[in-house]
This record gives sequence, C-alpha cells and structure tokens, in this order.
Amino acid sequence: MKEHILVVGGYGHVGSLICQKLGKRYPGKVIAAGRKLSNAIEFCQTTNGTVLPLELDITKPLPLDLFDTVKLVIMCLDQRNIDFVHACFSSQVAYIDISANYSFLSRIEKLEAEAIKNETAAVLSVGLAPGLTNLLASHIKSCLDYTEAIDIYVMLGLGDRHGKAAIEWTVDNLNTSFYVYSNREHVKVDPFRNGKTTYFGRELGERTGYRFNFSDQHSLPHTLQVPSVSTRLCFDSRVMTKLIALSKRAGIFHLLKYQSLRKMMVWFLSKIRWGKEIYALKIDAWGEVNGKKVLAEADIHGQQEALITAAIAAKAGEELYTAKGLQGIYHLEEFLDIYSLDSYVIAPKVRITEAGNKE
Repeated sequence: MKEHILVVGGYGHVGSLICQKLGKRYPGKVIAAGRKLSNAIEFCQTTNGTVLPLELDITKPLPLDLFDTVKLVIMCLDQRNIDFVHACFSSQVAYIDISANYSFLSRIEKLEAEAIKNETAAVLSVGLAPGLTNLLASHIKSCLDYTEAIDIYVMLGLGDRHGKAAIEWTVDNLNTSFYVYSNREHVKVDPFRNGKTTYFGRELGERTGYRFNFSDQHSLPHTLQVPSVSTRLCFDSRVMTKLIALSKRAGIFHLLKYQSLRKMMVWFLSKIRWGKEIYALKIDAWGEVNGKKVLAEADIHGQQEALITAAIAAKAGEELYTAKGLQGIYHLEEFLDIYSLDSYVIAPKVRITEAGNKE
C-alpha cells in the first residue's frame, strides 16, 4: 500500500523541518532520506519515531522496491538530471520540488504528458521565492482588472541561517546572465544590475533591489498571463547590498569561475551574521481598475526563511498527499492560494493607488 512520504534530503536544513511538520501530521509515514544513514538515524531519533530514516543516493541506481510504499516525494536537493522525476512518475508517485533553479524546473514542466499518462501530479515553485512570491503575485493580480507588469522584491536577512545549497545557488547566479519576459519578449539581463527602489513598509523603509535569477519571474508570465515580470534581490543590510552591487559593476564576480574563490565566497556567506533573521517580500503590480492606470502594492515580513519554506512545502505536501484524481504539472499558485497558508501567513492588504506609466 502506498502511504509513505519520502523527503529526499530529509535531514538537511529545510528537509528536517519539513519532516518534523509532516511527521506530526502523519506519524510513522514520513521518511527522511539521504546519502548518510548515520545522519538520517541521528535526526530521526529527535522525532520520537514519527520520522523514519533511509539511506538513499539518487545519483546511483535506485533500489527496485523504493517506491513500493511511497505515495509522495518531496525533493529538497538540487539535481543534475530528471531521471529521478521520471522514476517517480513511472511508479505513479506524486512529486514536489523546492528548487529555485528554473532551468531544471522547466525540464520537469515538459513531463506534463508523462505525469498525466501515469495518473500522477507534480507541484513546483514551492518555498519562499519561488513559492510565497508566486502566491502573493497571484493575490495582487486578482485585485486588478488587467495586469501589465509585476515587480517582485525579495529581501533576505543576513542574520538568518541559510542552507549550503541555497548559498551555492546564490553565488553561482551572481555572474550568470539570464532571460526574462518583458512585454512578452525574451530580454537578456545581468544579475545585480538595474537597481530599482521600492517601499517595504514603515519598519524597513525604502530599499533598492537588483535583478536576480529567481524562477518565479520565468513561470508567472505563463501561469498568470502577465506580459512582464521581474524579480529583484536585496539584503537587510544596505551596506552589503550596495557592496555586492559595486562588486558586480567592477567585474569582481568573474573570479568566481575559479573553484577556490567560489568555495571561499560560499564559506564567507555562510559565516556572516550582519543582520537579522528576517525575510521580506514586496510586490508592485502595474495595471488597470475601472479603466484607470493603477499601482497595486503588498508586502509580507517574517522570521527565518527556512521555517516558511518548510511550512509551505509541508502544506503543499498535505494537499497533494490527500488529493484525488489530480494529474499534470502545477506551479504553487495553480495549486494553492495565499489563504491556504493562514496558519503561517496573513494575506496582506493590497494598496491600490492611481499611477501613470510604470516607469
């Protein structure tokens, strides 16, 4: 009988939090899997038996009986290929991925026919950004008659603890150009360029965010049918945000192609504690209401990025675990709405004011 939830990377920074939440909801049915059995056992001992350990290396041939009792997989690791996703679908196992790497997520999107053929489903864009940003964007769009453009701002606290994989992803994207949709056309942009200022609310004030390759800006033009979407990043430390922007302008990040310097940068970002354990999201949406051009704004603030990522993944896991007849590939905003997270996030009030052109 398929009744288990397999969390791959289940004893990691975010995976362990997901396991703890789901373990309380489904005791004895959640499996924390990873390459080191000793680490999995050590973590599971802290859960009073609600979570079970498993040794699993997804880069190697999978055990033939791996999916015999598994109903849902939650993937907390970055993957180089989609072989494991294929294996899930062929075994009629539902799938959730918390990756922020759109080049990988786009490959999963192309498996829609395979998921439907095997009568199963996958949910992507699960976490903070993408994830909560997607739900907030969808929430704001629902307040407008027409949405022309959405600007997403993500603020991360440098006092927060971020997982190694998240830091490596950030470092690797500091020097990688990417394409976004602008007026339904693909436009090439550089990371930490094209700074833009927005108001995060009374407590945080005005901040300047810089373009960064979060995957929400790639999927939202399709799922929400919005011509232009951009995502910008800043940190709670204005000094660090400006320092990174200046370093980008000076071409310093070209040196990250050398592995020794890349490792040093990852180590540095994992050690610094120059801020608070916060995150903040702000969305500016330009569009029309009753024939008038307007700007719609909303923001969300919270503590500890890993906790909200785990909460959203666990909620999506609960919904997908109990869903009946769901088939295909979905992004989070196509599967849940922001009100589904009312135990963790209060849907913000959307402020709408008359505006001229979005520039």
